[in-house]
Amino acid sequence: MFRPTGFADLAGRRVGIFGYGVEGRATEARLRLVGAECVLVDDDPAAGVLVTDRGGLEALATCAAVIKGPGIPRRRADVLALEREVAVVSALDLWLHEVDRRRVIGVTGTKGKSSTTALIDFALRCLGETSQCLGNIGQPPYDPAVDTSEGWLAVEISSFQCVDVTVAPATVVVTSLGADHLDWHGSLAQYHHDKLSLTRAAGPHVTLVPTNRVFVEQRDQLGGEVIAVAADETGLAVSLHLLGAHNDQNVALALAAVANATGRTIADVRRAVVERADDFVALAGRLTLVATLERDGHRWRFVDDGLATAPLPTIAALAVFVDDPVALIVGGFDRGVDYEDLANAVRARVRPTTVITTGSVGDRIGRAITAVAPSVAPYAARDLDDAVDYAHRALIDGGVVLLSPAAPSFDRYRNWEARSADFARVTRDVINRSLGRDSNP
Repeated sequence: MFRPTGFADLAGRRVGIFGYGVEGRATEARLRLVGAECVLVDDDPAAGVLVTDRGGLEALATCAAVIKGPGIPRRRADVLALEREVAVVSALDLWLHEVDRRRVIGVTGTKGKSSTTALIDFALRCLGETSQCLGNIGQPPYDPAVDTSEGWLAVEISSFQCVDVTVAPATVVVTSLGADHLDWHGSLAQYHHDKLSLTRAAGPHVTLVPTNRVFVEQRDQLGGEVIAVAADETGLAVSLHLLGAHNDQNVALALAAVANATGRTIADVRRAVVERADDFVALAGRLTLVATLERDGHRWRFVDDGLATAPLPTIAALAVFVDDPVALIVGGFDRGVDYEDLANAVRARVRPTTVITTGSVGDRIGRAITAVAPSVAPYAARDLDDAVDYAHRALIDGGVVLLSPAAPSFDRYRNWEARSADFARVTRDVINRSLGRDSNP
């Protein structure tokens, strides 16, 4: 069976694109450059291309190869059946076969991968190097609109993509390992196996992981030259305006990745970052302070952690505000993850904690919390307006209104950005009402 190892192998051939989202459109543009004939297929009729169960799958079977988008589950029955007819590959893997992988730093992990990718890019620029952020944090690296011919390429890679990568970047970073996307991967063990498959891909590479028990237990799943990196203890994360102890680990991994890639010492990289720390702009949706309300001697902080779409980052967010009363807004789309650890984190809190649930998974999160912490009575909000309003009123003497959903947004919102934007809007409305202002002057 013909199996391409680069986009050039597909020149003049009939090629299927299975999944026509952002990645699919970038793949089509790349294939057009090599003169490929593209067959476009998506599960969603609204995509405006052939529909999978309305002749699309049969059309893909007539292609020389099929490039599957990351949103299509790897082990879905129709994908496995298609593979018996034609090679099913990924655009990211084709790109990695063609690019100079010595210039690529791949970053994955359950939480922290976007922040760490941004930190790597920033540290490289502090050293005077040319760099760009690609992948989930930016544009697909194979998009013809992106020039990857020179400079460093910091690429955020999801678990959906890891499973289809067969050759590794020269530097691989795994930020953390928890539970996520179980509906896609099938089980927690399979998710861990798929996530860490990036480290086991072919080619010489260094794999950087945190020094914690999780990665010790997963040692047999790790490939490459494995280096465990201890959390930074210099306070650099604070200088970079990053909240939470978990960012000490992200900073350390970023420094180590840049040092490994460039041949500098970690001390040299840290010095360069310290000199320009004030220039770093933290990514939106990651413990971002949206607004502060001060009234009658009390203070309320409204914090957007909207990119926390799994329990692990939400647990980390709670740890940041260990000394504050917190009204935690959780919920969204239910993709089958276990919320026991999050429930235990809520139970372990000493300061007052109110839980507000939203979305299709809200009821399940609420039950998990009540099972271990009967004194916590989660409030099921109708929508985000209701959730933020209730959270504010629950914090009578002030505290932190924390949107850290522990679930994806697409039960009600297009993406996490839309949910975070709505949180900011509702926050403004709540503050204006509290201060007796017109919300729409």
